[in-house]
Amino acid sequence: MRTPPQTSEFSGGAAKRCQRGKILLVFSLLLSAVVGLVLLIVFTTRRIETCNTPACLLLLTRLQQAHNNAIDPCEDFYSYTCGNWEANNTQGMNMPALNIFDVLLEENQLIMKRLIEEPQLGVNSSAKEKAVRFYTSCMNTEQIEARGSQPLKELINEIGGWNITGSWKETDFNETLQILMERYNTFPFFKAYIGPSSSDPSTNIIQIDHPEFELPPETHFKTTRNYPQVLRSYYLYLLNLGLLMGGSTNVTSTYISLAFSFISNLQKAVTPLRKRQEKRMLFYHTTIRELQEKAPAIDWLSCLRAAFHPVKLNVSQQIVVHDIEYLKGMSQLIEEWQKRRDVLQIYMILCLVRNLSPALDRRFQEANQKLTDMIESSTTESLTVKPDRWRKCLSETSTFFGPILGKMIVQEIFPQKAKDLAELIFAEIRNTIHSHLDSVEWMGYQARQEAKEKIYSLHVEIGYPEKIFQTDEVDDEYQELAIYEDNFFHNVVSCLKSLRKRFLLGLVNPHLQDNWEVVPWSVHSYYSLRRHAVVFPAGMFRSPFFHNEFPSAANFGAMGFFMAHELLHSLYDFGKYCKKNGK
Repeated sequence: MRTPPQTSEFSGGAAKRCQRGKILLVFSLLLSAVVGLVLLIVFTTRRIETCNTPACLLLLTRLQQAHNNAIDPCEDFYSYTCGNWEANNTQGMNMPALNIFDVLLEENQLIMKRLIEEPQLGVNSSAKEKAVRFYTSCMNTEQIEARGSQPLKELINEIGGWNITGSWKETDFNETLQILMERYNTFPFFKAYIGPSSSDPSTNIIQIDHPEFELPPETHFKTTRNYPQVLRSYYLYLLNLGLLMGGSTNVTSTYISLAFSFISNLQKAVTPLRKRQEKRMLFYHTTIRELQEKAPAIDWLSCLRAAFHPVKLNVSQQIVVHDIEYLKGMSQLIEEWQKRRDVLQIYMILCLVRNLSPALDRRFQEANQKLTDMIESSTTESLTVKPDRWRKCLSETSTFFGPILGKMIVQEIFPQKAKDLAELIFAEIRNTIHSHLDSVEWMGYQARQEAKEKIYSLHVEIGYPEKIFQTDEVDDEYQELAIYEDNFFHNVVSCLKSLRKRFLLGLVNPHLQDNWEVVPWSVHSYYSLRRHAVVFPAGMFRSPFFHNEFPSAANFGAMGFFMAHELLHSLYDFGKYCKKNGK
């Protein structure tokens, strides 16, 4: 699990913002100097030749398609260079034009589709076989449609049932909650995860926040006049879920109305983000014992032990709460509904249905899409395009089998010579920035030395995590996972458990932990404050950003720019608060 985006604790007045602006300006100029220096070296030390390789011709074609010859470059150079890009890369009405990252990601996904769908000859990895079977089961819509909601009905009955499609066995409230959190990654009342501490990103800590409600707060809507209509759509969506699960109209309507009332009150307990920031409530440090006293309706120790097994926990465990007032209000609301524990069960099962509905038949996908369209039309200017089935299946497969798919595409698009060249480019840029620090007059000697140390202590990871090529180790991680080509729902449930188990084992045994926050075919680099590292996935090292056959000017001008940009993050933004060891 990754740390959800949070507003930084670091804040300051106008003076700090001004100082930061100066730093950004200086380093922007420094970046320009780096690129200029590289180009100067290239063009003064080498004889200029025309590049006629297929890679260069493809790059030329892309550039020609983007620029607009009808524009005078002396009047509007941007429109001259990129004027036709938007016209050539539209997605349809009310949709923004694709940018180059979108196009590159699309190309990477098509490569992944071909690799996973082509005959797997001579496969020597059991984990790869399971990844292919998982993708195949997702694409097997005939079987998914034939099974309908039955697989989820059977699962619900295993955890005590609910009164919409049968009779509830009156199981213990906290016991059901623990099962949902541990087995199915479902958090109805609160979100709990382990992530980097805000005070020391190199250490992990349990963090608790309000759950991810499907409806955004009323303030997020373009106009409050539409809000009643959106609420009605959400109610009808929940009602539809109950009916699709096999509930009768009368019984389902009664229980959904009660559950809707509970959800509305639960969401009202959320403290607005701005208020939490103003009152410094965003990072409330406490213990499990103290939280039990403030929000007694939840058996916190048992729930957190279930959610994070095998991590050892006790009541003295330090945790971070991001909305303590919400947890108090949530606890009080649960206690008020104790006489209608059947409604609490209905709400928890509804959360499970919503969480697992992507693994069910087309009716559930259409219900989800209808609600999504309604919310987006009321909160944003554009709508999310419904993805093709293969894109959905590729995304699901990458969620659970990222290392396997990563190895497949790396072998296809990122040979060792490309990795060697990329590392060489980064080394030259790092050396250039390091040497130019001596000419930054406003920096004192001590600050300059610290900046140099931070630049050279920065870890760089290019292409992929080495672990993906450790086939035996990866196979061992997936050894207990059973995947069937004709049972997508079973596969999803099994993979949810396996993914959570692998993550938690990584916390207990750091050598098993995957530190990468993106998949190898991603097209976005990033700077990790926690590890004081920059990461450049293999998916970036493709035309028009990079190619082994490109002239150095092209590689340095594109990928070199991204590398310098990420490298400089270690000296400004949050990186300036981070020591050379990442703390």
